[in-house]
Amino acid sequence: MDINGIQKLTLLDFPGRTACTVFLSGCDLRCPFCHNSELWGAAPAVMDDAELISFLEKRRGLLEGVAFTGGEALLRPELPELMNQIKALDFAVKLDTNGTHPERLEALIEAGLLDYAAMDVKNDLERYPLTCGKEDMDTEAIERSVGILLRGRVPYEFRTTVVKPFHDEASFTGIARMIEGAENYFLQPFADRDTVLYKGFEAPTKEEMERYLEIVKPHVKHAQIRGM
Repeated sequence: MDINGIQKLTLLDFPGRTACTVFLSGCDLRCPFCHNSELWGAAPAVMDDAELISFLEKRRGLLEGVAFTGGEALLRPELPELMNQIKALDFAVKLDTNGTHPERLEALIEAGLLDYAAMDVKNDLERYPLTCGKEDMDTEAIERSVGILLRGRVPYEFRTTVVKPFHDEASFTGIARMIEGAENYFLQPFADRDTVLYKGFEAPTKEEMERYLEIVKPHVKHAQIRGM
């Protein structure tokens, strides 16, 4: 299996663990403010799965976990077997997902292959298609993935990248309803990069972020702003 990017050490991507972050190409959404648009389709490989395992074998005792992100990592049918190999080396495994493949998320949890899951919640359900760049998007899969994580069988977080003009107070009223009772929820302000294909997006002000946080706080156990 092709690996399309690797950050060899992160203290941020996997809560409570030193980890590496593995990037896999392919995504079924087209969020116009995406930081990783170069991973939407086919992307050059930096290594294959065998080389990743070799890298990890040399870092046993130095790293504690592996975080898979994308793109959308759940598009890769080979992912469970690779996670199995990584777990056999005594590394913890984290998954970042957009929630479009609830059946695959459920299968990983059932198989005991996940130690942490992070799901991007793009917006309230009504504005999901616009926010994700998919006009014909069916949000039922998103609701199912939220429900799977809310059962609490694996530690998890929900998170929203907050960006003008897609988000306002109504967005977070809807999101709060969607993730009612969640363990962890993070709001992170949009930051422009060269890899964002479309221009004209802005981060909310600090005051706006704090107002959005107050809307959500009564509905989840732990909520905070990340990256501001």
